Amino acid sequence: MSGAMRFGQCGSVLVTGASRGIGLQMVDSLAGGGFSPGKIIATTRNPDGAQNLQDLALKHPNIHIIPLDVLSQESIDKCAEEVSRLVQDEGLNCLINNAGINLMTDFHTVTADKMIENFRTNAVAPLMITKAFLPLLKAAASRGGAGGSGSMSIQRAAVINISSQLGSVELNWGESANIKWFPYRTSKCALNMVSRCMATDLEPDGILCLAIHPGWVHTDMGGPQAPLSPEESTSSMLSVFGGLSEKAHGLFLSFTGEVLPW
Repeated sequence: MSGAMRFGQCGSVLVTGASRGIGLQMVDSLAGGGFSPGKIIATTRNPDGAQNLQDLALKHPNIHIIPLDVLSQESIDKCAEEVSRLVQDEGLNCLINNAGINLMTDFHTVTADKMIENFRTNAVAPLMITKAFLPLLKAAASRGGAGGSGSMSIQRAAVINISSQLGSVELNWGESANIKWFPYRTSKCALNMVSRCMATDLEPDGILCLAIHPGWVHTDMGGPQAPLSPEESTSSMLSVFGGLSEKAHGLFLSFTGEVLPW
């Protein structure tokens, strides 16, 4: 994982939805992989109930658990204030918007409320979180990252949105179309557009922004039939993240680094 080693030059990484699944594995891999960032900020709605995350924090003093309800603007703003006190003038180098939900309803069972609930969590929340953390991302970007090179990278400042291949309009055909999750698929499609729009707005500040598909992962959301373990998905993604540059800005990538169609 040569790319992942670059996280060792990263001052701070924040992962949302870190109490389980991909988020928990990402925190675990960052902390124990021999390439740990200076500060790993793990957010979850209920820290007291996140025992696995708490256990990790006991083993790794650079893990900082901060409460965050991604659906509450008050909680988002409070989290940003706590992170600001933690990182101070160094700012936040890498924001990984991982928190998400999947309401599995098809055309016949979908409701407006389920669509809106999925949309708020998967598309609106990452946008609001990124807005709240923008001053910290700008502060990190202005420092130029490791070596002061000024090029786009996770060591400088980056926003990575965990999306899904199921959000691709072009790929929703044939066998893929058999997965009829209206709320999830449309919310991830919206997140892809949010990512592309944010990439345009964040580019002048040197902040890298993109969306990534983590693969079909064996988690509570992905189900037991998924072919990838959280470790496999995370290992591959961290390697991709570490090698990111301005060439990836505004793209939709697979966990293997392949460019996916919108």
